[in-house]
Amino acid sequence: MVEKNVGAVTALALSFDHTYIAAGHATGHIQLYDLRSPKVPARVVPPTTLAAVASGRQEGHLVGSRIVSIGFIAGRHTALVSADDSGLAFYHSLGKVLFVDATDILRILGKYPDEDVPDAPATLGHRFRRRRSRKPATILSMAPLPLGTASHPTDAYNLIALLTPIKLVIVGLKPSPKTWYRRHRESEDEVSAKSRFKGCLAWFPSVSLGADLASAPERNNKKSQANGVHPTSTPTLVYSWGEHLHLLRVSESKVIQTVKDPKSGKINKVEVGRIVFEEAGSWMASDDILALQWLNVNQIIVLTHAGFEIYDVRTCKLVEREPYDAWSLVSPVLSHTTNGAITYSDAVSEVAHSVRVYKGKIFLLGQHGVQVGTLLTWADRILHFVEEGDFLSAIDLTRSYYVGDAPGNRNGLPDDPEKLRAVVGQKLRDLMVASARYAFSEERLTDGTHVTPDGRGVDRTELFEGLVSTCARACRALDDYEFFFEDLFQYYDNNGIAGIFLSQLEPFMLDGDIRHVPPWITQRLVALHAEANRPDLVERLIWHIDPECLDSNQAITLCQQYRLYDALIYVYTRALRDYVAPVVELLGLVRRVQQYRRQRAEGSPTSSGFLDEKALEPIILNAYKIYPFIADTLTGLTYPSEEPLPEDEAFEAKNAVYTFLFFGRSSVWPEGEGGKLVLTSDEENGVEPTYPYTRLLLRFDPEAFLHTLDLAFEDAYLNDDTRGVSRLVIVKILLEILASPNLSPEERTFVHIFIARNVPKYPQFIQIQPSALHNILIGLAEDPDTSTREDRQLAEEFLLSAYTPHESERILELFKQAGFYRILRSWYRQEKRWSELIATYLEDPDLPRSDVFTSIDDVLVVAKRSNKGKLSENLAETLQHSLPALLDVDISSTAALIDAHLPAVHEVALDDLGSDSDQERFIYLQHLLQPPQPHEEEHVFLPRKPSSRPPDLPLPLRLAFVSLHCRFEPSGIIAALRYLPKDYLDQSETIRICEEHEVFDAVIWLIDRGGDPRAALSKADSFDRRLSARIADALATNDDNSQDLISEALHKLESIAGTSISICLERSQVAASAELPLEDLWFQLLSSQIDCVQRVASCCSLEALAPSEGVPSDDPRVQREHGTISALRSLVHKTFSSLMSVSSTRAVSFPRLFKRLVSSASSSTGNVSKGTLYTEFRTILTGMLESFRSEGDMLVITKHLVDRDVADTIAELVGERTKGWAPARGACNSCGVAFVTKKPVDSQGQGEAAGPASEPVVVSRTGAIYHTRCLPLDFHANTTVNVH
Repeated sequence: MVEKNVGAVTALALSFDHTYIAAGHATGHIQLYDLRSPKVPARVVPPTTLAAVASGRQEGHLVGSRIVSIGFIAGRHTALVSADDSGLAFYHSLGKVLFVDATDILRILGKYPDEDVPDAPATLGHRFRRRRSRKPATILSMAPLPLGTASHPTDAYNLIALLTPIKLVIVGLKPSPKTWYRRHRESEDEVSAKSRFKGCLAWFPSVSLGADLASAPERNNKKSQANGVHPTSTPTLVYSWGEHLHLLRVSESKVIQTVKDPKSGKINKVEVGRIVFEEAGSWMASDDILALQWLNVNQIIVLTHAGFEIYDVRTCKLVEREPYDAWSLVSPVLSHTTNGAITYSDAVSEVAHSVRVYKGKIFLLGQHGVQVGTLLTWADRILHFVEEGDFLSAIDLTRSYYVGDAPGNRNGLPDDPEKLRAVVGQKLRDLMVASARYAFSEERLTDGTHVTPDGRGVDRTELFEGLVSTCARACRALDDYEFFFEDLFQYYDNNGIAGIFLSQLEPFMLDGDIRHVPPWITQRLVALHAEANRPDLVERLIWHIDPECLDSNQAITLCQQYRLYDALIYVYTRALRDYVAPVVELLGLVRRVQQYRRQRAEGSPTSSGFLDEKALEPIILNAYKIYPFIADTLTGLTYPSEEPLPEDEAFEAKNAVYTFLFFGRSSVWPEGEGGKLVLTSDEENGVEPTYPYTRLLLRFDPEAFLHTLDLAFEDAYLNDDTRGVSRLVIVKILLEILASPNLSPEERTFVHIFIARNVPKYPQFIQIQPSALHNILIGLAEDPDTSTREDRQLAEEFLLSAYTPHESERILELFKQAGFYRILRSWYRQEKRWSELIATYLEDPDLPRSDVFTSIDDVLVVAKRSNKGKLSENLAETLQHSLPALLDVDISSTAALIDAHLPAVHEVALDDLGSDSDQERFIYLQHLLQPPQPHEEEHVFLPRKPSSRPPDLPLPLRLAFVSLHCRFEPSGIIAALRYLPKDYLDQSETIRICEEHEVFDAVIWLIDRGGDPRAALSKADSFDRRLSARIADALATNDDNSQDLISEALHKLESIAGTSISICLERSQVAASAELPLEDLWFQLLSSQIDCVQRVASCCSLEALAPSEGVPSDDPRVQREHGTISALRSLVHKTFSSLMSVSSTRAVSFPRLFKRLVSSASSSTGNVSKGTLYTEFRTILTGMLESFRSEGDMLVITKHLVDRDVADTIAELVGERTKGWAPARGACNSCGVAFVTKKPVDSQGQGEAAGPASEPVVVSRTGAIYHTRCLPLDFHANTTVNVH
């Protein structure tokens, strides 16, 4: 009975032997009850006041402090620890002295408040409800280490764990009170407000691991002691802050200490124990943890807002989750929300006291009652499915336990894998047997699962399908299929639903999960697909099953019936180890195809035995499978996967196939009684030739068959000549077949190629008569088939490497007729027949154009080297005769080739181009006389050789080059003339030609090149007059051709202006002389241009001379005039801009020059009025100034951008310098002496060893390193250093 004046019970504890109960109350009282006489408290610990505490008379909880935790110390009844909501924790020793209660109280955590608290009235039971805020010193949880079923050294220390929002403290009361462990929580900034006051802890004591099999992870891993004592577990504390869980293991270690006896002074060695704490792990739950308890030694249960979570402490992983409403539990602080001391969400979640675990059962104190639960074992889970009739899920769950991927906990399962498989495996077998019996029992057919409530039947096909797939997975896990194929299949077969079993079994066979299936089941499955007329499913099944499981006769019959030849080959080779039977089957197809082809060639398409192409195509495709099958077999591979065969099987397969294919006459197959003669003749009862099967395969597709033999020849099986078939035997058989008169040209060609390529490849194995080789050589050359020319030439090259023929001239003539130019080139080069060699390069249609000239150039270089550096007359004549062919290939490369080897025939080459081929003549001369272009190598096959002078061509060719250049590329004539030396051309004649073609800028450039710039500018003035007059006439005419004439004239004026400006700029770079005043040159140029503007302006309307915005857009004539006059003004503007770029020279005065221009223009105005003249000058000057202003603005913007980039770069470099640089070398920056010195090794070693110098060094932040004695005088004033 609880006393009425001590308030509500807020904490309870049960003693180790379950005989005493300690109760903590809301007022701070603590009462101890003996369950044998519970009416009156055995002991009472009243609260105290701050005054009593301050006077030193008493320790304990203050009046009104709610007891939040209480517990018994170890196995004692009168030793308690308690904690209140103000953050104080005490140890109470409730002893008696002379039969009088004597309570000894020790404060183990917390501080008393600074201010006194009034005593609580005796009648007030809820004084603790005064308003107060939660402080960091609040004790969230407290628990003493309980006694377990096994003793442990740590029991003697009376450990107590206390958890606050900021730290975990573990205190030991024995042998003297001491704090053994303290851990602080992470920074408060990293903790959310809702998680700050969420914390729990729980101890698991030391227990005997052999006593509880369900909690024995270490029992199977540790050896039992020799005396039979079971191993024990280590006491473990689990605690949480927020959602974070931490695991702490506690043990004792012994150390030896020396202790001095204070009385005798004797020093003794004493073994002293100390507590060792091991942090065993940490992890996170899904949400803040509200309660925490141990289920067993391996598992803990935590309560979050959403429900319960079970964790395995060995792996720190979640094993199970169960939803639960945590707010439905009782909270002792829910009343605190009325005065605002704590928020409702925090109060309702204070439910740690409402969750307890005892002997694996979970007890929950809810607001509406007490709930009890337990964690299901693996057997309980399985039984749950069985009781609900879901035996398929029960089998799947049991299988998952067997393979180790079951969800949830593994309670009740042994940890040893072998024992687990033994226990679960037997359970799995029992479930499968029981499930099969139940599914096919008579009782189930009449129970409620077979009909619906309204009396209708239920389709249970899904049940029987699921039973097969579930048992298949289970038997695969057990690796035991006896029940599955024997008992379960018999159930289905007896009830007439074997098709369900077979359809569910097939996916496991196709996926490779079940490879070995009894033949009688495979037979039933194949028959099932055959009855459904699904040959594709039959073939798929054959491919995915072990051959030993097949019914060979059934499979062969079906494959032949439905023409499944890949599967048929698989059955013959993998199931029967018969490699000849597939050849016989496919030879039959080849013969049928040949017969159909003959019928089509001889008979009409309407004949009864004629098959169309569409019907014949699948037969041909299957017949062609014989070649890859033979190739794989003769190289020791499986068909078609091409995986290596076992060595013995590969040998037998090769021997059988070789013997059959190259046998001299028809064979009987299968061998022995019942065999049939395998025929190859196109006609029924026709005569069979020798080597019939070789001939048939050769006749069907010579290239494919001989390619197969190529692969077979590379195999080492044929290296042994003692066997019946070898490379030489096969070649002799082919030679014998060659002698047959009815051999087609295609067969003959490919046999020749095959023998020619393999005789030199295997000289030690194939040795035949030279006459046979000679016949093959002649046969390859005389073959008229152009489609095989490259293959035949390659074969000839192989053959010539091993055989040297006679009658070389006849052979060469045959090679020439056959087009074997590669062989001819090799032959001619070896015999130094240069003329014929050059001809082969020109006649070979397969030779790339880019290789023609480089190859001929190489030939000519070698020929000249062998003839004292000169070309022979015969070779020169050949080269000259080859000019038309060379020019057809590439003109520029021909020019380079002729110039390098036979420059005397340039005129001949140009004549060969023809008189009407001026464009081609220009390309030829351009390659010789024009400077190399940047991308010339991309389209010229033979690049020119570097030379300081152009080739010495006749003068008419040089002038022809100038004339052609003026016609086809007038814009590049100056660059071409600049490349040529001054004396290379006749200047007067060149000027005449350029003026004749109206390339005026070249004329001006040539006159200036002669050293007379005044004459050049005078010539430019005359050209300006001519062109301006032409423009004026065109503007006046205003016809359809006017615009083209104006554009052409303006383009020429631009070229003249550009050349004239270049002349003036070039003269401006040198000091002016009296003979050549620089200002006069600029005046002459500008005056000519201004006159040109005035001359054209006189022909324009006033609207055209106005600014652009004043020109009417609907008058094409005015638009044309305005565009023309604007282009001429831009030339003057360009000249003025160039002049301003050199105006710093004293030789030119811009004001004086401008005045001269105005005066000159005024005196020669002609038809232009004074107003118009001054308007022109104002327009030119204004436009020039606007241009300068724009350029100035652009320069200012550019300067600002550059300044900003430079500032950013400097800032980045300063930052890097502040960090410091790594030292460039390991030596002092002042004296240069290395910091690591080499010291001689003692007599037992050799060489030298490196060692650090003893003098300290100083490292600056700039990376410089000094000895302390070598520092500069101002070093410390300017540099931050580190001394090492």
